[in-house]
Amino acid sequence: MTLSRSENSGESTPTDLLVGGVATGVGSWPGTDPREAAATIIGELPDLAHLVELPQRGIGADMIGRVSALLVDLRFDSTTRGYRLGARPGAVSRRARDLLRFDLDAIEEAWETAGLVGSGRPVKLQSAGPLTLAAEVELPGGHRILTDSGAMRDLSESLAEGLARHADEVRRRLGAQVVIQLDEPRLTTVLDGSLRGPSILNTISALPEPEAQRILDTVIEAQNAPVLLHTCASRPALATIGRTAAAGISFDASTITTADLDVLGDIVDRGKKIALGLVPTEQPAAPTTWRAIAEPAVRLIDRLGFPRTTLTTQVLVTPGCGLAGAPLDWARKALSLSTDVARAFTEDPESINSE
Repeated sequence: MTLSRSENSGESTPTDLLVGGVATGVGSWPGTDPREAAATIIGELPDLAHLVELPQRGIGADMIGRVSALLVDLRFDSTTRGYRLGARPGAVSRRARDLLRFDLDAIEEAWETAGLVGSGRPVKLQSAGPLTLAAEVELPGGHRILTDSGAMRDLSESLAEGLARHADEVRRRLGAQVVIQLDEPRLTTVLDGSLRGPSILNTISALPEPEAQRILDTVIEAQNAPVLLHTCASRPALATIGRTAAAGISFDASTITTADLDVLGDIVDRGKKIALGLVPTEQPAAPTTWRAIAEPAVRLIDRLGFPRTTLTTQVLVTPGCGLAGAPLDWARKALSLSTDVARAFTEDPESINSE
């Protein structure tokens, strides 16, 4: 299902909700209190707040286990190695659903307290993507879902439907439009065949790129919302994620090399949004400024040969990855710096020194 807009109507299409020149978070946050976290995120990210993930709460709260609360007709159990598909709802899926409900209650309360209901301000939701789930979650027999094409299809279709339902609930609760982020930190290992099976002798074949793209698009195209495809991989598969139906891509800017420039330039030229992870997730040894953090993005746009107004129209600013492992003070500072950089990109990108 997709929204449409006629020439004379003022209704926004989903893609219109994902705009450049704003700051947002990747998803995870330190601590275990969803109310405090929701209030902080809404206060620190005035343009694109997000539903916070608090993995320090344990099983069912981490990136993979949390998805058990979203899937339709599929559930996870826990094992000594992580998660596996379960035959029926169990303790893991019940806990994941309870934690997600607590998080939704917390952001609904904070949204109302901030007077944002009906304001038109969007909110971002995050979920592990189908390929990372298939790489991390086991079948009942111990092999990864990635090794079974039928199970892969069931998983991607279940996630697509469950994520769309989740977005609908958030729209209803907050009176807000939604942006969806799919996290695919395992995408590169899935594509290059470096993923290990249950034992050191068991290897998993590389997934052909067209098949990986088809699986990603199964989930992306089912959403009535713009999708941002994120990876924290040290070697992001930019060509693959850039060819998907996602409205934007998100990655750690420090991972980009000269070899990536042509691919990245083509992605920008095709109008996709770029969420650049510019702020370090760990507190630097020496104090830093928004200007120092902004300069790599300015250099990148200059090297790609685009005008600096691209920073305003197509670039979002984020921390390099999730902030769950950061001290709370630095996590707050990281969001503040992200907002300052985004503001500078919007107000006067030409004045930022890129040397």
